[in-house]
Amino acid sequence: MPLHRRLPKRGFSSPFRKAYAVVNVESLNVFEAGETISPDLLFGRGIVRVQREALKILGSGDLKVALTVQAHAFSKSAEEKIAAAGGKVEVLK
Repeated sequence: MPLHRRLPKRGFSSPFRKAYAVVNVESLNVFEAGETISPDLLFGRGIVRVQREALKILGSGDLKVALTVQAHAFSKSAEEKIAAAGGKVEVLK
């Protein structure tokens, strides 16, 4: 029997994968205008339930308050919606 049929099929997991905690822009409407949003603040308020290596903000929904948002990654639509609401985006390393 050929070798490719004898070996178990288990898939592939990249050892360089980065696990993101994901938050939608819509979830940030609970904060007051002018606040600085950090990953620790989101975890403390329960918006992010599991603390991961990095935080990514996605652009689902609308943002109605001007905030300064600190995260490790942003989608393009999230950056545009935060800027349109009068807020700022800060990328963490």
